Amino acid sequence: MTAAPTNIKVRREARAALVETSELPPLKNYIDGAFRDEVSGNVTTLVNPATGEAIADVPRGTVDQVDQAVDAASAAFPAWRGITPKERSELLLKIADRIEEHADVLARLEAFNAGKPREVADDDVAGTVDIFRFCAGACRAFTELGSAQYVKDHTSIVLREPVGVVGAIVPWNYPLLMGAWKIAPILAAGNTLVLKPAEQTPLTTLKLLEIVGDLLPDGVFNVVTGQGREVGARLSEHPDIALVAVTGSVGSGQAVAAGASESLKRVHLELGGKAPVVIFEDADLPQAAEALRAAGYWNSGQECGAGTRVLVHESVAERFVELLVEQVSSLVVGDPAAGDDVEIGPLVSKDHYERVLGFLERAQADGATAAIGGGAAEGAGFFVAPTVLTGVAPGSEASQEEIFGPVVTVETFSDEEEAIRRANEVPYGLAASVFTRDAARSLEVPQRIDAGTVWVNSHLVLANEVPWGGFKGSGYGRDLSIYALQDYSRTKHVQINHGR
Repeated sequence: MTAAPTNIKVRREARAALVETSELPPLKNYIDGAFRDEVSGNVTTLVNPATGEAIADVPRGTVDQVDQAVDAASAAFPAWRGITPKERSELLLKIADRIEEHADVLARLEAFNAGKPREVADDDVAGTVDIFRFCAGACRAFTELGSAQYVKDHTSIVLREPVGVVGAIVPWNYPLLMGAWKIAPILAAGNTLVLKPAEQTPLTTLKLLEIVGDLLPDGVFNVVTGQGREVGARLSEHPDIALVAVTGSVGSGQAVAAGASESLKRVHLELGGKAPVVIFEDADLPQAAEALRAAGYWNSGQECGAGTRVLVHESVAERFVELLVEQVSSLVVGDPAAGDDVEIGPLVSKDHYERVLGFLERAQADGATAAIGGGAAEGAGFFVAPTVLTGVAPGSEASQEEIFGPVVTVETFSDEEEAIRRANEVPYGLAASVFTRDAARSLEVPQRIDAGTVWVNSHLVLANEVPWGGFKGSGYGRDLSIYALQDYSRTKHVQINHGR
């Protein structure tokens, strides 16, 4: 594809190396409290997406190594579940403190391996610290139905128990943060864990274990690197895993759910999204455009909840596009090593870069117009110009499918009923937003949009106290909040006959 039709400049002059070789973690699987030497010899070569240059080789885990990790987690489970919530809480707080102490190197590794601007990487580390602290408190505050005689002479007690060994599969777009969204509530609820990081971006997960591994009993937290068709598939089907949790694509979720079906294990799925941003005629248009500057392009648009699909009232569409293009044109694109003011980095890999460019090419062939951006940036690395596509036809691929890059599409609607219908027509249901000054509309319309999170006059604002997860093709299960701890636990009813 030719260069984008824009004057975008990509800042590539690195001020200094983001990571020294000595700061890389051990490039090994972590099983039963130790980094293990690789025996198969098969490796994945990690690549710096800002330059296309190789970083290091990481082992491709095997089925046997997954089995070893599950055995270690199973052996560690009785003792881990037996400690008090207070003790688990204290350990999680120590983990949070240790992460905070090493925040700089974790952020630089995340920028180096995943191409994240420093602002995004720093936010990821801060969120990681906070989710461990939140779960440290939440695990001490479970509430259940009160014990009572619901049947005469029989007292009922409801117990909250961990499910057992949990398998977790983490995506490449938020390696550390999405890992923490799984690790913290899984451990807080009293489970043990075997985690598979994305094969492209395992460095911060391995560094995390180097930093905090000594705080946990051996076998409680294990990591096996590798590919989904081997490591992920074995986690899904393993008979000794009680629950498998995935953040990833719809295809990944379907594969995991199918693998888990034979053993009837529980599945926790946080999958893709195509978040509609519904902008009514009475909206504060400059505020909406400014909100989309962040919500549509954060982490280079590699964000399942990103505000990627604008539905704007036809009477204000032209003005809104002008404002949005003005906002997007001010984004600073570059290598994360080129400065802390870089806002848009590269896409994570060559394969994903080519996938996003394919979407852009087909959308424009279908009649969409790039108001800004529209293609690749010149030079090394996997950079795609921040793009606004107008004239996107309802029902087209660009309107319906998750592009997962720095691309916002714009469609128009004529009335409220059409806006709601069109917002709900995609196969996903993760997130959405509504921009309006009408108080009644701000309460009613979100209730009619089929998404797990609906913001009003904002988008992509998260907090660890509130749940995150979707409907329809976006999966089921909830990350964050007390609901995540509930997902990773089970209830048991004990009834005692004390009649005389």
